[in-house]
Amino acid sequence: MKQLSFLLALLLFAGLASAAPVPAPPDIDAKGYLLMDMHSGRVLAEKNADQRMEPASITKIMTAHVVFEELANGNLKLDDIATVSEKAWKTGGSRMFIEVNSRVSVGDLLKGLIIQSGNDAAVALAEHIAGSEDAFANLMNEHAARLGMHDTHFANATGLPHADHYTTPRDIAKMTIATIRDYPQYYALYKEKEFTYNGIRQHNRNRLLWRDPTVDGVKTGHTQSAGFCLVASAKRDDMRLISVVMGTKGDKARMQTSQALLNFGFRFYETHRLYAGNTKLTEARVWKGENERVPLGLKQDLYVTIPRRQYDRLNARSEIDPDIQAPVDKGQPLGEVIVDLDGEPVAKVPLIALSAVPEGGLWRQAVDTVERWLPF
Repeated sequence: MKQLSFLLALLLFAGLASAAPVPAPPDIDAKGYLLMDMHSGRVLAEKNADQRMEPASITKIMTAHVVFEELANGNLKLDDIATVSEKAWKTGGSRMFIEVNSRVSVGDLLKGLIIQSGNDAAVALAEHIAGSEDAFANLMNEHAARLGMHDTHFANATGLPHADHYTTPRDIAKMTIATIRDYPQYYALYKEKEFTYNGIRQHNRNRLLWRDPTVDGVKTGHTQSAGFCLVASAKRDDMRLISVVMGTKGDKARMQTSQALLNFGFRFYETHRLYAGNTKLTEARVWKGENERVPLGLKQDLYVTIPRRQYDRLNARSEIDPDIQAPVDKGQPLGEVIVDLDGEPVAKVPLIALSAVPEGGLWRQAVDTVERWLPF
């Protein structure tokens, strides 16, 4: 395959000293965990990341995600009013203390769901949107499938124990990243430290919000069978990490283990955006088309997460199909960009056509046929 190579522009240098080796991740006493960079998708630490586990109130990240989607699509408004059913009012566990037959705004229910982890709020929202909690759970599973959460199934909107209600640390990370990426205006609710409703003030159970100012979410969970769980997200400079800790032994343990994972990731790794999406990086010859060349780029921004002080060791190259024939569709993969660190690949993404190239006329096709096969 014909190759077209180009060097990665070195815009920043982190010093000439050799980088220290990255140590092993901290020893985490949890049933499962995952530490991932949001933008590059690189996993920095994991244990049982694909094992199905009970999520408890981590479930409510998806409950809120479905509500956010309804808001974004104009099917719902924050000032819409929901009537609280007896089922919602009677739902056990953590509560925002809504009263049966009371009328509560979607905005307040969202705060009760996210900040206070109210099971009653979860059921009230589910019934308002889908008519029943079972129907809402079907929506949750549709969203999970769309996000590639292949080892997840939701049976309710609360996270209360159910034999057919499970997910994995990796799937939770996918769900969390989608929420932060797609609904930043609503994700801001996750950093709110308290909410008062019906004269009752409750604090956010995510204690990292007080401990680490770079943490802006996300959600705690606890049942006797699930243990103590915490999904946390922190942003330092332009790097955002997601940690998922499942099945620790206490509230303090889930906070400390999550903090340890985040500190490890930020201390020993850095993330860089190398190329912008939908921007021309190179071009390729097209045979028998209206245009002889097609611009190539990436579908989305390309990020890499690497050990600190190794940015100047990166190299990027592209590999392009040498025999591209019209018609070419916009978005069609025609090669790939490969980024290496000291000869080891750290990213490999498709190069796509940034514009379409229709077939050329008969004369163009005849000329290109001759040019392709006859040396000049």
